[in-house]
Amino acid sequence: MSEYDYDELGLVAGLEIHQQLDTETKLFCACPTTLREPEAASKTFRRYLHPTRSELGEIDEAAVEESRVGRQFEYLAYDSTCLVEEDDEPPGRVDSEAIATTLEIAALLDMTVADQVHVMRKIVVDGSNTTGFQRTMLVASDGAIETDDGPVGIEDLMLEEESAKRIAETDSGVRYGLDRLGIPLVEIGTRPDIRTPEQAREAAERIGMLLRSTGKVKRGLGSIRQDVNVSIAEGARVEIKGVQSLDDIDDIVRNEVRRQVELLSIVDELDARDAAVGEPQDVSDVFADTDSGVIGGALGGGGKAMAVRLAGFDGLVGREIQPDRRLGTEFADHAARQGAGGIFHTDELPAYGVTEEEVEDLRAAVGAEPDDAVALVADDPETAGLAIEAVVERAEQALAGVPEETRGANEDGTTEYLRPLPGAARMYPETDVPPVEPDVSAIDTPELLTEKVERYQSEHGLDADLAEQVAYGQRMALFEEAVGMGVDPTLAAGTLESTVTELRRDDVPVENLTDEQFRELFALLTDGELAKEGVPDLLTALAEQPDLSAQEAAEQEGLGSAGEDEVREEISAVVERNADQVAEEGMGAFSALMGECMGELRGKADGDVVSDVLREEIQKRAG
Repeated sequence: MSEYDYDELGLVAGLEIHQQLDTETKLFCACPTTLREPEAASKTFRRYLHPTRSELGEIDEAAVEESRVGRQFEYLAYDSTCLVEEDDEPPGRVDSEAIATTLEIAALLDMTVADQVHVMRKIVVDGSNTTGFQRTMLVASDGAIETDDGPVGIEDLMLEEESAKRIAETDSGVRYGLDRLGIPLVEIGTRPDIRTPEQAREAAERIGMLLRSTGKVKRGLGSIRQDVNVSIAEGARVEIKGVQSLDDIDDIVRNEVRRQVELLSIVDELDARDAAVGEPQDVSDVFADTDSGVIGGALGGGGKAMAVRLAGFDGLVGREIQPDRRLGTEFADHAARQGAGGIFHTDELPAYGVTEEEVEDLRAAVGAEPDDAVALVADDPETAGLAIEAVVERAEQALAGVPEETRGANEDGTTEYLRPLPGAARMYPETDVPPVEPDVSAIDTPELLTEKVERYQSEHGLDADLAEQVAYGQRMALFEEAVGMGVDPTLAAGTLESTVTELRRDDVPVENLTDEQFRELFALLTDGELAKEGVPDLLTALAEQPDLSAQEAAEQEGLGSAGEDEVREEISAVVERNADQVAEEGMGAFSALMGECMGELRGKADGDVVSDVLREEIQKRAG
């Protein structure tokens, strides 16, 4: 895809960063913030959600569309789930630890903290909260970050409850797990100051660095999510939800710009053709004897085939507007929201078991001319009717331009339709939770990760790459603990980063290692009970037998630190066994014997000590 002139197109973008906080308890109850496996659920219950009116009597459009689908939501509850999470008990007060961390983040973003924080209810339309709304509060506003292309303003900093975890789609709706519901979550919204895809990524990286600098945010897949708002001058604001990786942000922005450019190009062509959208018609008779499995299956089960004439759309429904996604894919996304498995259209037919003769009969049935396209849905009567109406609505939008909407991010950098953009009617006050008056005097601004990298190099002598790995890694706090215990900084950093990475590549289950086991390992090193060469073997034993302490694993593996007499005795025995080689090669035998000595000592002695003693023993024998 060729790069666009983003200034000429008038690209405007903004970010919403959602980051889980690493607190002991959830935002409005005392339940733990530990994630669980679905198999651990102790019970399930089901709900249907319905849209509610705001304080002004308005109903949010996105909520109305969701309610039309009529999906059932199933929730998995655990032994740690409480009545607040099930929406059978009012929420408690706002968690003080979450407030304190949010204030730290506000300081890092140079924001103004609100004098009083009020909890609001934000309507949730996808079933991801048992209440049908999400509790959220504005904590701070008016901040900024720097990027290479200029400052990006920070509009607001919200503290809110995380949604339930989506487990699976079911025949009747969606299954969620309540283990994630209620984890404290900050939402950082930038101003629309971003002008290029690269700046969008840099801004997200900068905010992510600031968040991790607190040391109080959760890490791992799903703990941080980015939403991107994108528009171009002649297009429309589109909100793209759920970008999981920073690496995807620039591609997401590029592909959305391309989509809007292509949609605007299609508008011009449709206008030139005097295009129009017809009325849906039942065309089931056309496919009475069809060999198409999808259509035949629907009709055989009592369903209908519904079609609509798209006057002037020929060749445009199949036009690519994102990589491997066409205008017809947009139609299909809207049909899918009504429960349809997909659509057919004449830009791709005959295919899928539909014959040329059936295509001609289909076109005749709806009165299509050569420049027209026809869209077709086959499903049960209700779904087919709703789906073809959704196609009609999206086709009519194609005549006007780019629709404002909420889209979901796909792994390949493309997006798909989710729902209309939510409006102001989705927010109203929460009356069950009293307001909070933040204590800004207690804010302690943490050291930035970029500053840690520089300090680790200057104070601890780490090289730049290792310093960055440790500072940005999940075990940064452990590194500082180890150095405080007296462990050599390079050894501590290498153990936590390089050694663990190498073991992972060798399929050692390093995810089983706990912080406490690392602390015990470092204590053995500082007490002289473990040589640094024994670290990989000890970590392997701990990973494979996570119930062992470091001391127990060291004893089991024979990894204690050998004294000088034992080291010299083992090395002397190796030299004696290889006396002929030593006599013939002298110091030339060093490398081969070094490996044998280290094998005999099995990580119980420092390599430098072994090297020195071996040189002495070879010189004695050779001399």
